[in-house]
Amino acid sequence: MTANSDIRHRNASLISITRVLPPHTVSSSYFDEQLAQTYQRLKMPKGLLERLAGITERRSWGEGMTFEDGAVAAGEQALAAAGIDKEQVGLLINASVTRDNFEPAVAVGVHDRLGLPRHALTFDITNACLGFVNAMTVASTMIDAGAIDYALIVAGEDPSPWHATALRQLSRPDSTRDDVLAQFATLTLGSGAAAAVLGRSDQHPNAHKIVGSVTRAGTEHRDLCVGGEADTGMNTDAAGLLKHGLALVAEAWEEASQNGWDWSNMTSYVTHQISNAHTNAIIEAVDLDRERLPLTFPIWGNVAAAALPMTLAEDSVKYSKGDRILCLGVGSGLNTALMEITW
Repeated sequence: MTANSDIRHRNASLISITRVLPPHTVSSSYFDEQLAQTYQRLKMPKGLLERLAGITERRSWGEGMTFEDGAVAAGEQALAAAGIDKEQVGLLINASVTRDNFEPAVAVGVHDRLGLPRHALTFDITNACLGFVNAMTVASTMIDAGAIDYALIVAGEDPSPWHATALRQLSRPDSTRDDVLAQFATLTLGSGAAAAVLGRSDQHPNAHKIVGSVTRAGTEHRDLCVGGEADTGMNTDAAGLLKHGLALVAEAWEEASQNGWDWSNMTSYVTHQISNAHTNAIIEAVDLDRERLPLTFPIWGNVAAAALPMTLAEDSVKYSKGDRILCLGVGSGLNTALMEITW
């Protein structure tokens, strides 16, 4: 079976989308300084993150603030922007990669701190960097079904524990070039948070219609990027992830075009933010107009599941009614998702 999952929505709209930037900046040169001896010993040049990935800095929550704080703040902003009372929320989904514990769900802390009603369904959706888009699909489907009127989706990310593990591992006297390459993607990660409110199109005619989504799985590549607990960190086959991830996107795109989706002339292509290499490759793979891709990874890094909605929130101030937006990305697993929104 090679077909995509193809879901089209009847009555779901994006009412608001917000992002929260952590207060502290961590430059790529900081990581260079921490790994100066390792680079010298392995005869590797400094500046790899900035030169190869195109990332000059990323954000950090710092002391006294957590990813959950960011998710709560983004949620508050999204509800205020939507003009929705908390009692109207029928569904809360947390879509972040980051979590402090296996149980309970991150969503329960956000639910409690936001003071959401007891009748609101509350759970996490975790699917690497695609979690937020997947959550929008689930929420839109429930709205179409009449099960809920409003959904709140949040994601707060904090890769700083993985940063610390990567720096510790790479600073060992026996670390190798292969170790550096395996940890390279870890050091591109950044912190941030995003939130969105979805509701019924017939009740919000000026909101942004969620047309539908296409997804495709390539789970035979599930071992290309594996993130564990803080003390084990994340290991990535960056070359394999790029190669097979882009092939998956191209296959999904081609299949979607055969099924009636036409994404050849969108107003904006909001991609999951990773690096220069991934951006250039996806432009080439499906022939996108570079000028229509907003880029945030140079200053935010890869903010996991929050990266795409944060970029959408940042770029949305430029959109006009009727603009067509395509959100697309690849997540470790591998999975790809493409969602069309009419502004």
